[in-house]
Amino acid sequence: MNATAATPDRGGRRVGLQFLLVTSAGWGFNWAAMKFLLTQWPPLFARGLSGVIAAMAIGAIAWALGETLRVPARSVPRLVASAGCSVFAWMGFSTLSLVWLTAGQAAMLVYTMPVWAMLFAWPLRGHRPRVGGVLGLVLCMAGIAFLAGAHGAAFGLAQWPGIAFALLAAALFALGTVAIRPLPLGPFAHLAWQLALGCAPMLVYGIAVERPALSALSPGGLAAFVYMTVVAMGVCYLAWFAALRRLPPSTASLGTLVTPVVGVVAGALFLGEALGPTQWAALALVLSGVALALPSTATQRA
Repeated sequence: MNATAATPDRGGRRVGLQFLLVTSAGWGFNWAAMKFLLTQWPPLFARGLSGVIAAMAIGAIAWALGETLRVPARSVPRLVASAGCSVFAWMGFSTLSLVWLTAGQAAMLVYTMPVWAMLFAWPLRGHRPRVGGVLGLVLCMAGIAFLAGAHGAAFGLAQWPGIAFALLAAALFALGTVAIRPLPLGPFAHLAWQLALGCAPMLVYGIAVERPALSALSPGGLAAFVYMTVVAMGVCYLAWFAALRRLPPSTASLGTLVTPVVGVVAGALFLGEALGPTQWAALALVLSGVALALPSTATQRA
């Protein structure tokens, strides 16, 4: 989600880093929660319902904080486009990828988004990639290729739709970040509108087409749904905005590299997913590539 960072002060840096850790760890554990929830509810219904509930709660917070929920007419097309890239594509496609991929695989692929942002920033904003950014792209692609082809841990042919959805989610989120100018809304009002506009179509589609069996939700599934709604979409975003008020954008962006690491580990701990040399090597390559791409991306977004 787009947000405007304030100039950091030294006294708030430690608090900002704590907020950032809460955000990154909370989002990382959410990959395992989503993967488990999809064993009981279909993907777009689950994500859409969670997002609509979170949108109403965050909208109430925005109103309580005095933020206006009124969107200027001239900004409506940008808001719809932003919601399409940052929520519908980002959350919807990443959730769909979990139908074919493990939580760790999906988290790793989706968090290549800074590399895509670097690529889009060249034709759209005239920011030529740095040498480090190009090297970052090469490392990310090497990591994905390594995971796809290494010693029995390969992505099977049946998993390629999941790979496509994960990379499409990352690319469209990056495109929205680079191409869409900030909106004249407060951070919570902006987030509430994005969640509402992006998740409502998922919920409608889920009810009409996926036709979920509400009774299929177990106590564990309910816990995963509550976590996704309250923690991942509520607490983590509140912590993210709090971190952005205290940290430079580059630091906040680098801090999100914790998320795929937690996602891979959480998938292994809670879902029994593979976690061996292949996964660690691929993760190291992807994270190294993203870290190299992030400085220029953060500068462009600041």
